[in-house]
Amino acid sequence: MSKQATADRLSGRQAGGTVAEEPIDFRTRPDCYRHWRVAIEPPLAFLTLEVDEQAGLRPGYQLKQNSYDLGVDFELYDATQRLRFEHPEVHAVMLRSDRDRIFCAGANIGMLGSSSHQLKVNFCKFTNETRLAIEDACQHSGQRYLCAVRGTAAGGGYELALACDRILLADDGSSAVSLPEVPLLGVLPGTGGLTRLLDKRRVRRDRADLFCTLEEGVKGRRAVDWNLVDELLPRSSFDDGAKARALELAASSDRPAEPGGAIWPEVEPKPEADSIRYGALRIEFDRALGAARLNVLGPTKPPPADAPEALAGSAAFWPLVLARELDDALLHLRLNETRIGQLIIESEGDPGTVAAFDAFLDREREHWFVREVLLYWKRVLKRLDLTARSVFTLITPGSCFAGLLLELALASDRAYMFEGEDGRPPPSIQLSEREHGAPAPSMRQGGREHGMPAPSIQLSELNFGTFPTPNGLSRLETRFLGEEDAIDSLRTLLGTPLEADDAEEAGLVTEVLEDLDWDDEIRIALEERASFSPDALTAMEANLRFPGPETLESKIFGRLSAWQNWIFQRPNAVGEEGALRLYGTGRRPRFDSERV
Repeated sequence: MSKQATADRLSGRQAGGTVAEEPIDFRTRPDCYRHWRVAIEPPLAFLTLEVDEQAGLRPGYQLKQNSYDLGVDFELYDATQRLRFEHPEVHAVMLRSDRDRIFCAGANIGMLGSSSHQLKVNFCKFTNETRLAIEDACQHSGQRYLCAVRGTAAGGGYELALACDRILLADDGSSAVSLPEVPLLGVLPGTGGLTRLLDKRRVRRDRADLFCTLEEGVKGRRAVDWNLVDELLPRSSFDDGAKARALELAASSDRPAEPGGAIWPEVEPKPEADSIRYGALRIEFDRALGAARLNVLGPTKPPPADAPEALAGSAAFWPLVLARELDDALLHLRLNETRIGQLIIESEGDPGTVAAFDAFLDREREHWFVREVLLYWKRVLKRLDLTARSVFTLITPGSCFAGLLLELALASDRAYMFEGEDGRPPPSIQLSEREHGAPAPSMRQGGREHGMPAPSIQLSELNFGTFPTPNGLSRLETRFLGEEDAIDSLRTLLGTPLEADDAEEAGLVTEVLEDLDWDDEIRIALEERASFSPDALTAMEANLRFPGPETLESKIFGRLSAWQNWIFQRPNAVGEEGALRLYGTGRRPRFDSERV
């Protein structure tokens, strides 16, 4: 990258003279929360929504009526993660509001009306992932969620309640739930409300249709009869009744009764103009190509011999640290690097040591801490699945794609594997030097010594169902859809290092390339990808990544995201006379009545 390009990048100036938005800072911790209060009363935790109206993520709007933007949800995500890892003694979590007449008005309309299309879409995607993580905690972590709605839960506020195991509503004549996006805003509920009404709560279709067109929502006995909420509680005893119901949920948990949680790793990325360095992850940017190379660093030590109880107190457990850093990197790429269209995943380390960690995780998977690490990896891998980027994995000499890390290759759109030993010295130029007309560098790991042995990959037990994709199947089952014999054959290869020809025969890589072909073939593949329409690629990849059965999750990210993405660009929503633009002005939107 030229000096001027680097300076423009750091100053927020994009090509063509336009000024980019400031990078979004999504990292937080409890002592920095502006919108949520966390109280721990074992076996319960209370998450209380108390939105600071003046603390929006961006200037230009106020977060009135406990409405939320990405900043509010960043705190919610951080809180739910910490409750899972730092507080094993918490068996149930109650979501509530500190305001008497409002639980949550949902997504802030001023924020939606003034945000770029990319930010609106990323907002919906992140909030969906956060709510799905709450459901994951309910289903797999023994940490159940209950939502106590006193006042109005509208739009995204009700969708947050829908993510919980149980919804309680105050029987006070005014508390209500609603999904008013269609009549008020000309858009859809953005975080799974339509899908959860039908697939999760089994609300009858005709009732759901009526409910989604009622601006005022539904309250009282009708809300229970339609299964929109689980129970009505008298206003006079609402708090005590909600706590009693939360204790009932907590009683079913298998989490430890005593404190002694994990140390939640704090990420400390070191950004430069064209790279970011983490502890177990390196990112290099080739902005001319629109690509980011993610180099995953394998463990340098074998798994500890200690029992998992000792691990929970350590902030240096490699699988947890790497998951945390990869999660952070994917969020940064989504939110702040929208012109990076390709992710090139590589790894560096000893596959045998990675396999030893896999064996440890599989052996101890029933321990609460190890279970949480595996569940976190599942969620991070799903975030990769759902990131609108082309993902290529390069398996080269010195790689360590075994078990857990092999999932990264299986999640990729393509995986290329180097055949044979690496007999050449590493390239002396970096990816970014292509901008100056230098010869295209090798995409192998430039920092490694030459003469390394042939790369191999290795399957472990974790590859057979521990990390399902949004369609509910493992990545192997998704890859070999309906081919049970192929899965059975792969099981016979457990623990066997597979070099290029064997990996290709097993169907685990896209293509095997020899030394003489590697540089040119990889360069052509990446440059060809960069020449395609990013819109078409996003749609193609989303269609191809999740074959097979549909789940609540795949419907949310497939049907809902596709439709909302389209609606967010239509004049009826965001035009000068669109509903999102005019909301709150007193003017009625003017819709083009043509059905498309």
